Amino acid sequence: MRVVFMGTPEFSVPTLMEIVGQGYDVVACYSQPPRKAGRGMELKPSPVHQAAETLGIPVFTPTSLKSAEEQEKFRALQADVAVVVAYGLILPKAILEAPEHGCLNLHASLLPRWRGAAPINRAVMAGDEETGIEVMRMEEGLDTGPVCMAERVEIGPDMTAGELHDRLSALGGDLMVRALAALSRGALDGVPQPQEGVTYAAKLDKGETRIGWARSAREVHNHIRGLSPFPGAWCEVEVGGKAERVKILRSTLAEGNGEPGTIVDDNLTVACGEGAVRLLQLQRAGKKPMGAEEFLRGLALGRGDRFL
Repeated sequence: MRVVFMGTPEFSVPTLMEIVGQGYDVVACYSQPPRKAGRGMELKPSPVHQAAETLGIPVFTPTSLKSAEEQEKFRALQADVAVVVAYGLILPKAILEAPEHGCLNLHASLLPRWRGAAPINRAVMAGDEETGIEVMRMEEGLDTGPVCMAERVEIGPDMTAGELHDRLSALGGDLMVRALAALSRGALDGVPQPQEGVTYAAKLDKGETRIGWARSAREVHNHIRGLSPFPGAWCEVEVGGKAERVKILRSTLAEGNGEPGTIVDDNLTVACGEGAVRLLQLQRAGKKPMGAEEFLRGLALGRGDRFL
């Protein structure tokens, strides 16, 4: 089959590699345009763009697919199917209908829960104990199409969004090539999504990344791991009379109580509105992530000190 692959971040790369590795004819890749990054703010191609170029696959990076010119360029590829994995652009009806077998989307949740932009982070932040990866036939609605295949994944009590991302990304490549194999046999069926249980995974906003110590320990813990490693939940601590921002990248539920934000022992256990969390991995501004012990060697914090 002639496949057009549409994806942008690192999450999408294993699926592209698996499709190519299984011998499918990937005739083109679509990805978000290069973005400015690094100290020099030079334009940097997306991970999918870089992988496709390494594989010798032509790459297209339009800012929109709404123009008649872009839609005709897409149709001219004469794709049998388009595979979409975290592409980041809305696909107009003309694009969805151009491939003979339509467009298949790899989505990182158990639909209809967590439709939208940030399903991995939102599942962890909500304290979900299970999620999954699914292949869905795309429609014009936001992640509303029938589900063709799924793999369920347990979310451990201390698992971070980054760890779940990597697990689902690896599973996704295998699931998509199985879906393509079924499609080639005419055996890829879809089941309509239930009307009940619809939730939306809104894009992460910087304004929601600050830790609120007055919340329960479970909520604080889920907030920390749901934003780890990026963009990172943060708080402030007083250093030399000035407030310094600190990212908290890993935590676990712990015993303890006290004024929210107060350190209650010598192991960086911090009181919350209800219960406490022990901080396991932190990152000071301009420094690398470090364990609690190393963090305490650099900052003389102890029982009674507070995170703000």
